[in-house]
Amino acid sequence: MNIILTGDRPTGRLHLGHYVGSLRRRVELQNSGTFDEIYIMIADAQALTDNAENPEKIRENVLEVALDNLSAGLDPEKTALFIQSGVPALTELCFYYTNLVTVARLQRNPTVKTEIKMRGFESSIPVGFFNYPISQAADITAFDATVVPVGEDQLPMLEQCVEIVHKFNAVYGETLVMPKALLPETEAGMRLPGLDGSAKMSKSLGNCIYLTDLPEEVRKKVMSMFTDPNHLRVEDPGTVEGNPVFTYLDAFSKTEHFARFLPEYENLDAMKAHYRRGGLGDVKVKRFLINVLEDMLTPIRERRRYWESRLPEVISYLEESTKIASRKADQTVRRVRAAMRINYFEGDAFLKEAIERYPTA
Repeated sequence: MNIILTGDRPTGRLHLGHYVGSLRRRVELQNSGTFDEIYIMIADAQALTDNAENPEKIRENVLEVALDNLSAGLDPEKTALFIQSGVPALTELCFYYTNLVTVARLQRNPTVKTEIKMRGFESSIPVGFFNYPISQAADITAFDATVVPVGEDQLPMLEQCVEIVHKFNAVYGETLVMPKALLPETEAGMRLPGLDGSAKMSKSLGNCIYLTDLPEEVRKKVMSMFTDPNHLRVEDPGTVEGNPVFTYLDAFSKTEHFARFLPEYENLDAMKAHYRRGGLGDVKVKRFLINVLEDMLTPIRERRRYWESRLPEVISYLEESTKIASRKADQTVRRVRAAMRINYFEGDAFLKEAIERYPTA
């Protein structure tokens, strides 16, 4: 079977970086017809590892993340969108896997190191947060995921999951399914820079365009975007590489956008060539980007309004999906317990072993 597992931390509204890095791709995969099961996890338990003192933030954002996924095009008929804490088997698997990983190995994980530094945890790391790669391995293996869509920055996490699967199967016999990474197809899908030109769009840095932003908010944010600092006059040659406005156009613009909004250019390559040789101003490029983003965001906003008017259906969908996910994970736990020889009360094997050991009892 072909099975996908991916997810989002409910720490705030999802933005264009999430859309490029995961949402758009997961909807394409959902509609491809090539996968038997698709699980999208709202990782509330994982989000609590660095928000333990603010659980209300997580509770509020669970629904936000669900609505963002549905507005992006997630289909309740095709995909199970579930809440992590509603699947107790994930905690049990994580506990078993901790015996297969050393502290030194966790400390070497590049993603963990980066996240620890970003959150200022160097001197006091919450154990739950430090344990995230093992928890993620439990999430992936619980659903027998064969494919895990990830960005390049998450590859070290999946590599550690692969190590855990290999170690478990080597010790206890072939039990867990080995997952494979599915990277974005294009470079633009790898990572979207922030509006300020920083390496990553981030809620904490306040450099995001959210999927819920209204047209005027999008316009203001785009017009304030960082561009080539040396492109001071329209006639000056400009640099495309590392210019966030063109990175966004790489990610979102299509040939038909030029025919509709800027017919003087055949495609993005023609616009880039003009910018490089001079004579094309940043304001004109930004106005084109606004049109491109509005073309993409308009149907997302419409779906958002649709689902916001049907909140009981959304909650019911989350509840049923969580039950489906829990049943699936329970099946994996039963296999794991059997492999580890801790399924004492399934059948009469434990009793037979006892009788053989104490024949005169």
